Amino acid sequence: MTRGFWLGLLVVAAVAVALRWPQLSLRPMHTDEAVHAIKFADLWQNGAYRYDPNEYHGPTLYYATLPVVALSSDPNFDHLRESTLRFVPLLFGVGLILLLFAVRDALGPAATLVAAGLTAVSPAFVFYSRYYIHELILVLFSMLFLASAWHYAEKRSVGWALLAGASLGVMHATKETSVIAVAAAVGGLGLTLLWNRWREGIPIALKPKLNLKHLLAAVALALLVSGAFFSSFFTNARGPLDSLLAYFPWLHRAGGHSPHLHPWPFYFERLFWFHHGPGPVWSEALILILALIGFGAALFRKALPGANLNFIRFLGFYTLALTAAYSVISYKTPWCALGFLHGMILLAGVGAVILVRAGKPVAVRLTAAALVLLGTGHLAWQAHLGNSIFYEDRRNPYVYAQTVSDILELVNNVEAIAKVHPQGYQLPLAVVAVGNDYWPLPWYLRRFLSLRGPDHWYSEVKPDLAADIVIASPKLRPALAERLGQTHQVVGLFGLRPSYNLHFWVRSDLWRDFMERSQARPEAPK
Repeated sequence: MTRGFWLGLLVVAAVAVALRWPQLSLRPMHTDEAVHAIKFADLWQNGAYRYDPNEYHGPTLYYATLPVVALSSDPNFDHLRESTLRFVPLLFGVGLILLLFAVRDALGPAATLVAAGLTAVSPAFVFYSRYYIHELILVLFSMLFLASAWHYAEKRSVGWALLAGASLGVMHATKETSVIAVAAAVGGLGLTLLWNRWREGIPIALKPKLNLKHLLAAVALALLVSGAFFSSFFTNARGPLDSLLAYFPWLHRAGGHSPHLHPWPFYFERLFWFHHGPGPVWSEALILILALIGFGAALFRKALPGANLNFIRFLGFYTLALTAAYSVISYKTPWCALGFLHGMILLAGVGAVILVRAGKPVAVRLTAAALVLLGTGHLAWQAHLGNSIFYEDRRNPYVYAQTVSDILELVNNVEAIAKVHPQGYQLPLAVVAVGNDYWPLPWYLRRFLSLRGPDHWYSEVKPDLAADIVIASPKLRPALAERLGQTHQVVGLFGLRPSYNLHFWVRSDLWRDFMERSQARPEAPK
């Protein structure tokens, strides 16, 4: 059974890789990805990192990127590829599937393999496993924390306590929202104990499950791991304090004014029924239905063969609490749903097994199994569509404030002019965007020496603005026309994101010379 389980898990992992790896650079860099890429550059090029409590989240993503980049063929930051960066979350996304072996005894082998399969094909998990952000790291270590804590409760081994503590430390060093997962875990435990007391008369007694020395050791290790990351491995003494101060701006952002404030059903609409325009209907409702079956069975049955009833009850309450917390918080981005979606997927594995085994006639069981397989195949098809066709299209529920490919044409034009400009990549270049809304251009224009540093990135037209090329918000056209006079002209309008464009200004004589050279070049042989 063990050999068959591992073989099945490896096959599922291979399917996950097949859905995640192809064309990692196809989608343009999202603003958040570009920001993290620039932050990583500081660590890679300068060997130094300093945590900023106002932005960017924790440092684990950047440190996890170092070995991946070291093993790549990318020689320096100027030639660092999007696919190299996105390979980092891909590894954690596949690792999350392999990690499920740690809860095999809690969910049951069959349910664990079904949960692994659903994780592998979930459109949300596939899409964000190709996103250079922190979420997959947080979900993986949240899973490891829960699994380790459960094993400790079963075996009272100090090793499991230490692993839970280390996982907790990495969670905190990854993203500020880790506290929501911890609070949901505490709430889930409390609700499980209350349910067992009410339904089965089991007295609430935590003391026999806890060893104070083990608990203190776990907490100490969590603090050490988190402190090591936030202090840039003991080179920035203020880092751990900043990691606590970070909650003030994050709390303000969660309830303040932001384009990311959404009503409570936001995640449900994205996950379970999304249809925008003439595009396809997107839905992961299969996971929700199976999760409800699994959780319901755990609540009202006396036992689940091959599974741990208490763990599944806890998992259900934990997922419920996590879902409620993220729904109540006004600040929402779709990738934040991965935490509670993964809890639903684990419960769905249990629900699928219960559904298939519920029918006594063989025909009923085969029908149920076929429906689950068809639904899983439909999820895989949506994952394929989301990453190969609708990868930057707002008709995809997981595309959010996404950069559009049009901006790549602008970048190509700047690169082409640099090749004929006497100063090459040192040509005078400036970007002027209202509200500094120019990301991810710092990533795409990273080779241009004149843009290194803040001197040529503006939010308004300065009196001393001077550059051969200016990329600017259309709103600033009158001010730029007044500042640049007759020396420059707008040669193009390029989309950065849907409904947001940038003007491409070039010095008139430079553009004329560039066009003449371009027309004089012989056509490539066909």
